[in-house]
Amino acid sequence: MIKFGPSGNSLAFSQAGKSKSEESAVWVKNLGLSCFEYSFGRGVNLTDERAVSIGKAFSDAGVEISVHAPYYINFANPEQENAEKSYGYVLSSAKKVKLMGGKRVVFHPASQGKMKREQAVDLTEERLKILRDRIYEENLSDLIICPETMGKIGQIGTIEEVTRFCKIDKIYIPAVDFGHINARECGSLKSEKDYTERLEYMISELGYEKMKNFHIHFSKIEYSAKGEVRHLTFEDNHYGPDFEPLALALKKLNLEPYIVCESAGTQDIDALKMQKIYYGN
Repeated sequence: MIKFGPSGNSLAFSQAGKSKSEESAVWVKNLGLSCFEYSFGRGVNLTDERAVSIGKAFSDAGVEISVHAPYYINFANPEQENAEKSYGYVLSSAKKVKLMGGKRVVFHPASQGKMKREQAVDLTEERLKILRDRIYEENLSDLIICPETMGKIGQIGTIEEVTRFCKIDKIYIPAVDFGHINARECGSLKSEKDYTERLEYMISELGYEKMKNFHIHFSKIEYSAKGEVRHLTFEDNHYGPDFEPLALALKKLNLEPYIVCESAGTQDIDALKMQKIYYGN
């Protein structure tokens, strides 16, 4: 079943005097949404006890929880010591989401740095194979690990690159950030056809079963010639992309993803707008 929800807590959540992640579960439920992405963006600084407490709150509310691993993961870093840190960030995020009762870990694959593009992609792929092995060794293979499409030209994470990574193993399912794609490609996503072509490519490469419940990030994003600049809200009428044509493409292809809104401060309200657009009310 398709799910809609926010990434983290909105400005309205804070303005209502709320701060605890356990409160987020009821907040999201009361809006009529069905998923929530908890961010470890600045580090996995959460005790096991809190992870269990947060997980219980979301379970009681009937809201599915996922996590975003730390933003500074880089599997193309030439230094092995830094690669080891990246393995640790994903594995620790995975252990916490399991305690929370969630299934999905989203992560940024890599940055190109001074390497040639193909060299950086090859190194990322080899390290994601090592990560796969460690996930199995840690008995975490019942989770879904989601490499994300990225918004800056210098980042590893085109649709083709993420698709390639997801061929490594069944545990890897793509996190397709359409705001990132639109920013990277300077406003490429305008019509239902634009979305459909990209989704059909991924289905042809990965198979329908792997793509049926894939992960989505969606927001409007300001961009420059180098790609992503900053996240916006749905009030923006200049940069896009718009959700309506994606909703049509998802229905046409019979896909039921987990859709997380990353709008800047209005992520809960904008997630609700996407849900209403999808269901036509």
